Amino acid sequence: MPPIIELEAIRKAQILEAALKTIAANGCANVTMADICRAAGLSKGGLAHYYKSKNELFLAAFEEFFKRIFVRGKITMAQFTDPLDKLLSFSWLYNADDPDALLGYPVLYDFMSIAVHDREYRRIFHDWVQNWLVLLKEAIHEGMRSGRFRGIDAEAAARSVSAIYQGIATRWFLAPELHSTEWALDALKRAVVGLLNSYQDQP
Repeated sequence: MPPIIELEAIRKAQILEAALKTIAANGCANVTMADICRAAGLSKGGLAHYYKSKNELFLAAFEEFFKRIFVRGKITMAQFTDPLDKLLSFSWLYNADDPDALLGYPVLYDFMSIAVHDREYRRIFHDWVQNWLVLLKEAIHEGMRSGRFRGIDAEAAARSVSAIYQGIATRWFLAPELHSTEWALDALKRAVVGLLNSYQDQP
């Protein structure tokens, strides 16, 4: 039998996964602790042992969600050697059959709607963006060292690449009848390549 600490970690992961799936299906405003108890197969007392309030649970679930997506992005980027390919490596974000996309977009947009008026949620979003900027800047600096990119402001370029991904994703997910996956991937490549070219040293 696993030690108590391991069981606690397993149970927390079970609760957070149930919370994320329930939020993705129904939206934060429509989710109760009882809903999450049912999804996790726990009693109210069992859930309260780990999370005393819905807000505490939601914050932990969102933190877990952002961590999971970031880790996947980091692993995916590491599979490429060319710096430009690294910057374009998150095509799975535009795959409607991808489990992380199916769960992730409803969770992300629900989270962002709360972050508009909540400082703690906004802090989580700030940290999430900052982590992505560090990852993107690493690829840009690698490209500069290899001569692939020249004369680029890595910080500004990383912010722009991050914004391009988010902007395209928003259109792709919320208006798919106008923004196909093919459009998303083509727009991403054109936008990122065009952005990097605009930062090049001019002769």
